Amino acid sequence: MAKKKRTIPHAYVIVFSIIVLSAILTWVMPGGEFERTTKTLEDGHTKEIIKPGSYHEVENNPQTWQIFSSMFKGFVKQSNIIIFILMIGGAFWIMNESRAIDVGILSFLKKSRKLERFKLFRVLGVDNFIITLIMLMFSIFGAVFGMSEETIAFIIIVVPLAISMGYDSIVGVAMVFVAAGLGFAGAVLNPFTIGIAQGLSDIPLFSGFEYRLFAWVVINIIGITYVLMYAKKVKKNPKSSLVYKEDEYWRQREAESGSMNIQYYTNKSSWITYIFVLGVLIVSSVLLPTTEMTIGKSASIMPVIPVATVFFAILGLITLRKSVHFFILTLLIFTIVFLIVGVMGYDWYVTEIATLFFGMGILAGVAMNASPNKITKLFLDGTKDILPAGLIVGLAGGIIVILQDGNIIDSILYHLSRSMNEMGRVASIGIMYVIQTIINIIIPSGSAKAALTMPIMAPFSDLIGISRQSTVMAFQFGDGFTNMITPTSGVLLGVLGAAKIPYEKWVRWIAPFMAILIVLGFLLLIPTVLMDLNGF
Repeated sequence: MAKKKRTIPHAYVIVFSIIVLSAILTWVMPGGEFERTTKTLEDGHTKEIIKPGSYHEVENNPQTWQIFSSMFKGFVKQSNIIIFILMIGGAFWIMNESRAIDVGILSFLKKSRKLERFKLFRVLGVDNFIITLIMLMFSIFGAVFGMSEETIAFIIIVVPLAISMGYDSIVGVAMVFVAAGLGFAGAVLNPFTIGIAQGLSDIPLFSGFEYRLFAWVVINIIGITYVLMYAKKVKKNPKSSLVYKEDEYWRQREAESGSMNIQYYTNKSSWITYIFVLGVLIVSSVLLPTTEMTIGKSASIMPVIPVATVFFAILGLITLRKSVHFFILTLLIFTIVFLIVGVMGYDWYVTEIATLFFGMGILAGVAMNASPNKITKLFLDGTKDILPAGLIVGLAGGIIVILQDGNIIDSILYHLSRSMNEMGRVASIGIMYVIQTIINIIIPSGSAKAALTMPIMAPFSDLIGISRQSTVMAFQFGDGFTNMITPTSGVLLGVLGAAKIPYEKWVRWIAPFMAILIVLGFLLLIPTVLMDLNGF
């Protein structure tokens, strides 16, 4: 009789099991409470903090049937985050239907090949330049809007490109998936990880921007260098590739690289969209001629909206003369621009950001001349696709509800803080990082893990003298790096399947790189607890 293959439990099963375990703990752990107070920060924001030394025991409240009602309460508790995820997921699905990002990537690849006529690029290596630019582009996508699942679609474009350049499918996957993973781990403005984690930690959205940007740069320098070294080795000796046999499939299809059936056009709807958006921006420029942009502790008044309006007017005209696809890319770029302006200049939070992306999705649909019914269907398809992430955020909220209603969440924080207080801040942030890394192997969803861990980790960091921002960064690195190796990641398995790379061969290539990244993550966390950084 064949031995039954073990399967990894579904993320929902894992989270529900934790709810049950939490309910059991309410029967065996003593109840306890901290006194809390509201603190006003230097930037005017407020947050609720625990009063040191205020812990006292109270009667616990054992939970039974509440394991089921906790899920309802969890959805109510995290409703703003869940709606945020659904609205952004639906908006991006509408935009993706236009294939604007596909067109942008293909256009970039075509133009970058023309650099061979310049001597400087021939000396530096045009291929090195192309690999670096492609990786930076996907890393920015990962850092800004959390590109992950979308990378699967680009594998069939970039892997054949890598083969035609004399490399292997691993280099192709690295240019897309690894690059997006580097950006995801070093996220600067990713609403699905940083946005949710900071929101749940009760700290200003996207604060700590400067150090995050520095960390993103360092992570990309190390990551791109690693890929370029491997690419050079394969170029010199193609048979040294770990997947030389498997790449026979791609070598036979080399002539098909970059072939995509896309029709380039500009319709009346896209011009109407351009005029409408430009009109709104002109009115906004008149009403808001200057904006006080705040980054950390520094602030400056700038005519951000009028300048952005001028750039949109120019870029909109240029891109519309080429194709509606490029215009939709312009809409995406300016959505990101106004996200930054809104957060840093007008204290935007999840409601405003979700509304901004929702508007982008509607405008992208109108620009490609989709009917109202078509736009609605696409939006619903997008929410359906992203729904599991929203559901698991609500489910994870049930864990906190059980611990709070059982009067033991403060007891857990108290005993953990006592055990870690004597370790020092560096060791403590390292332990947090290890915990987040381990959890990510079990639950690869960043939004789910944020909902699961941040409500506990954030107040816990107050007790041991670590900033909540440092705790968010420990989550960020722990969530990001291991996505590139964990077998529980559906995205990784989908990418490897599309590239025809066996998982075990991928592990042989990525494991040394993963060790480097994990150590690098810890080194980047040390300054967050030892130095006075903006936003920390």
